[in-house]
Amino acid sequence: MPVTWRAGTFAAACTAAALAVACSTAPPRSPEQARIDASAADEVYAALNTDPVHFYRHVDVQVANGVADLSGYVWSTEALYRARQIAHQVPGINRVVTSRLELERNGATGGRTR
Repeated sequence: MPVTWRAGTFAAACTAAALAVACSTAPPRSPEQARIDASAADEVYAALNTDPVHFYRHVDVQVANGVADLSGYVWSTEALYRARQIAHQVPGINRVVTSRLELERNGATGGRTR
């Protein structure tokens, strides 16, 4: 049985779909927020690179609206947990995401370096 559209039903469906897409995207960051996020990312980099125990030169940091996203790789689970802790201690960081931070299994015996 073919589907028939009543007058206005198609337009209402398109409007609902457009509203759903519009509500699901984040608003653009202001230049001030982008500056704050860049400064926070620099502070996270500095804090990670001054850690006396772990090597974080392979960790990339992105900050958006106070959420630090760490990616790249570390060589131990202790380093991963410590990276989260260090990043969370930086002023302006409200949350730390490490879902893209990987454990490099061959780090001590031949992992890539930059």
